[in-house]
Amino acid sequence: MPHQFDFLVIGSGIAGLSYATKLAMHFENLERESNAPPVRIGVITKVQADETNTKYAQGGIAAVWSEADSFEKHIDDTMVAGDFLSDPHVVEIVIREAPNRIRELIDYGTRFDKEHGSDDYNLAKEGGHSDYRILHFKDITGAEIERALLEKAHSLKSIEIFTHYYAVELITRHQLGETVHRYDTDNKCFGAYVLNTQTGQVEQFLAKTTLLATGGIGNIYQNTTNPNIATGDGIAMAYRAKAVCKDMEFIQFHPTALYEPGKKPNFLISEAVRGFGGILRNKKGETFMENYDSRLSLAPRDIVARAIDSEMKKAGNPHVYLDVTHCDYEKFVEHFPTITAYCYDHLGLDLRKDFIPVVPAQHYLCGGIRVNEWGQTNIQFLYAVGECSCTGLHGANRLASNSLLEAVVFGHRAYQKTVELFDQAVIPENLPLWNDAGTTHPEELVLVTEMKKELESIMSNYVGIVRTNRRLKRAMDRLELIYLEHEELYRQSKVSAPICELRNMIEVAYLVIKMAMARRENRGLHFNLDNAKP
Repeated sequence: MPHQFDFLVIGSGIAGLSYATKLAMHFENLERESNAPPVRIGVITKVQADETNTKYAQGGIAAVWSEADSFEKHIDDTMVAGDFLSDPHVVEIVIREAPNRIRELIDYGTRFDKEHGSDDYNLAKEGGHSDYRILHFKDITGAEIERALLEKAHSLKSIEIFTHYYAVELITRHQLGETVHRYDTDNKCFGAYVLNTQTGQVEQFLAKTTLLATGGIGNIYQNTTNPNIATGDGIAMAYRAKAVCKDMEFIQFHPTALYEPGKKPNFLISEAVRGFGGILRNKKGETFMENYDSRLSLAPRDIVARAIDSEMKKAGNPHVYLDVTHCDYEKFVEHFPTITAYCYDHLGLDLRKDFIPVVPAQHYLCGGIRVNEWGQTNIQFLYAVGECSCTGLHGANRLASNSLLEAVVFGHRAYQKTVELFDQAVIPENLPLWNDAGTTHPEELVLVTEMKKELESIMSNYVGIVRTNRRLKRAMDRLELIYLEHEELYRQSKVSAPICELRNMIEVAYLVIKMAMARRENRGLHFNLDNAKP
């Protein structure tokens, strides 16, 4: 039997849970106050509920929080970091709504660090910010927010969380036998086909409104700070359902992931470490950021990542160093206990005297599914929030600690619009169940593993921090061969998480390459050597 919900949320990070929580609180209040009928909110996550990109966010969440700061300064910092491709209207919305959304997180039980003996929050400063405005909890801010939101969600009776459920395909008017085009205005979403990874069965999850909050695409690259679940699922599903995607060429590489050859995901050395006073040095121990930007180690991430990439290539070294030996060690440990412990436990580094080996790694996608200021896609009753969406906030490069902020602000705005349109949403009858007649279980999943490795190599070598027209064309040509091979396997096989993940990774890689080839100017995170030629 199909599952039927009023609201389906695909993803259990800060974006999905803040949206689901708001909906549950709203409708449970209506139920108490006016005997309104109860609603059902389904939240699905492909592994355990707390395994999300949110959990791995170390640095913090940005907001104007002191009298010395101002909305105008935060807006300007965001526009500058985004190379002025950010949507000014969206930037103003997010920055001005930020304090209220963060107060709600605090009300849910989120803890942020405070000054010793004071109720004032300890505000950090990160690259690209002109003032101290980053609220944080040690160096595990995302995990703390995830903890509080999950506890809140579990306390609300209308929310059901389904773990180990993997969304395979969105259900739209296409499943009714209608022809759907990408720029149609009357396409609608009615839920999703979802694989129960423990039984191997694909189940129908019908919903009046569906929200995608599936995170990023990091695993299309060899080096990424994203967890293994970040395979672009929501973006690929939406694209196949004829949603519009935008700005996929703007891939943010975090400048300072810990250098551990062969390890994935890469352990992140937070931007806040440089904000605390960390200094970048080359293999010889020399500083080098003065050769690239007057802001030195606190320059925006795209500039720092390209500088590190340049230093590595010039010297033929696999990494550079981050030096914190001059910092107050006790205060450093207080701010960054996880980083300190990890460096010692895994590499034997004593940060009082040892430099941290760092290398750029894919960290964040600034583009995604195009949405309006309410999180709505071009498909009716389909919303997208968080890293899988493209709101216009980040432009060509995300300002540090604006991502958790974007997720919670747009989670709220999507909730507002969902409530407004709730009475208009209808699930049609006779939507077909999943049909896998004629398919079999593949005998050799090693094919998927090898195709995945080849995809990661293509993207890392040809579509990385620095690109050329020749590299991009080579990437597209080789990706097409993988696509054709995988599509044949997909058509013949019963679906599984590995097969579906690779399918999605191929599609988002295609979008990244296609949009990188189309952009003929160097802006923010997109840097093509051929564009730089006179």
